[in-house]
Amino acid sequence: MSTSVAAFAVPATSRPASDNPLREAMENLARVLPARTDAAVLVDLLGDDLREGLDALGDVECHFADVLDAMRLERPSPIHLISVGDDQLILERLEVLVGVVSQVRRRLSQAAGMMRQLPLPLGDD
Repeated sequence: MSTSVAAFAVPATSRPASDNPLREAMENLARVLPARTDAAVLVDLLGDDLREGLDALGDVECHFADVLDAMRLERPSPIHLISVGDDQLILERLEVLVGVVSQVRRRLSQAAGMMRQLPLPLGDD
């Protein structure tokens, strides 16, 4: 049983335009961070990183789907198997993904640090 990137999201064509999990997550994070320019920039950069990572992950997923399709052919040709397995683009996308994961981790740490600087909310007594 395989799990795909698409399994975690409703296809864009079947959801309302306002139902965007990435945008919703970014708006929620922005709401809990201090109302400062550096926090807004951090949220924008994190959103860019997440979009780039999800895009690269989608490319990798498509590559493996192509490999599976080639292997399921009744009589796959040796050249087709070699061709589908030799995809330099996917290796490059994996490198992008590794970099993005590091950036996301760093930016989430920055966001957590900013949240710690916020004053604690006063309770209703």
